[in-house]
Amino acid sequence: MKKISLKLLVLAAGLVALGAQAQERVRIGFMSPITGPQAGYGTDNRDGAALAIKELNAKGMKIGGKPVIFELDVNDDVADPRQGVQVAQALVDKKVRFVLGPYNSGVTMPASRVFSDGGVIVLTVASNPRITQQPNQSNLFRIGATDNQLGAKMAVYAAQDLKVKTVAVIDDRTAYGQGVAQEFTAQAAKLGLKVVAKEFTNDKATDFSSILTAVKAAKPDAVFYGGYSAQGGPLLRQMRGLGITAPLLGGDGICSTETATLSQITTELNAYCTQGGALIDRSDKGKKFLEKYKAEFKRDPLTYAAAFYDGAYLLAGAMEATQSTDPKKVGEHLAKSSYAGVAGEYAYDDKHDLKSSAVTVFTFKGKDVVPLKSL
Repeated sequence: MKKISLKLLVLAAGLVALGAQAQERVRIGFMSPITGPQAGYGTDNRDGAALAIKELNAKGMKIGGKPVIFELDVNDDVADPRQGVQVAQALVDKKVRFVLGPYNSGVTMPASRVFSDGGVIVLTVASNPRITQQPNQSNLFRIGATDNQLGAKMAVYAAQDLKVKTVAVIDDRTAYGQGVAQEFTAQAAKLGLKVVAKEFTNDKATDFSSILTAVKAAKPDAVFYGGYSAQGGPLLRQMRGLGITAPLLGGDGICSTETATLSQITTELNAYCTQGGALIDRSDKGKKFLEKYKAEFKRDPLTYAAAFYDGAYLLAGAMEATQSTDPKKVGEHLAKSSYAGVAGEYAYDDKHDLKSSAVTVFTFKGKDVVPLKSL
């Protein structure tokens, strides 16, 4: 099995002085693509979680009367469903009972069944609505918006703000890409937008000439792409090369500086994307998180670092509230409680989807992803 497993053990110096006191080591599993085309996202997710672990250990938290130290067990799923299942089984075998991730819907769907059988609490940003509709998923909680929200809100923005009348829709045939494209298409129809072309590619593609030729012939006002930056950037470059000047729209999969970098476009990108959560830099918590993240890692966070940061605090808070590291007790607390995090409010419905998740529309200014408005 191709696997990279890196343990990040972030300890506060003050904890060393506890010496003779019995300490409980709580391992929190992490899985995302750390290598491959989506490595930027996985690294971003990892660092958001690692920052929270460092802060939690510095607090010297006690659970059940014992001081605890948290350990982040980092695993690379390469955005591959088969690898994800193997990673999930390895974490279950190691008796890791809490997991942050996976990132991709296509990985989360099969991996979540392994975690369910193993009694593992899972906090994921994967957005396909079917993830929380699977049977026997009482241990899984979503910490991001769903495709219903991401795709639908992009359609609303396209109709109301961009005044789009016709659209072409392309997806990468992943669970995420298809899901967000379907939700965009459904909402577009409700708003009276006409879909003039439907095309698909895959998440390994580099040449989009044939589908873009068909898109160009349809003359859409905008092109929606359901997929990730690894294809979204080159797709945008090839669109412009073929003379397609319509704006590129997408979900959170393309909401990254990587899209701008891979597009190799030095002028205005004319691209828009949606991401779960309110405008993070408009709140005091958000501003502090951005400052701490940049100070720690010497770069700005990408899409979901804040959600993974919140996820670590969400788990630790539930353990502290229940004074237990029993997954059942922690899960029961998560299901009925709420937590105000950096990226938003975490309170769950009966399927363990967020009761409310704001969605923010972003655009690109140079290589920067700039927020426009929350819907």
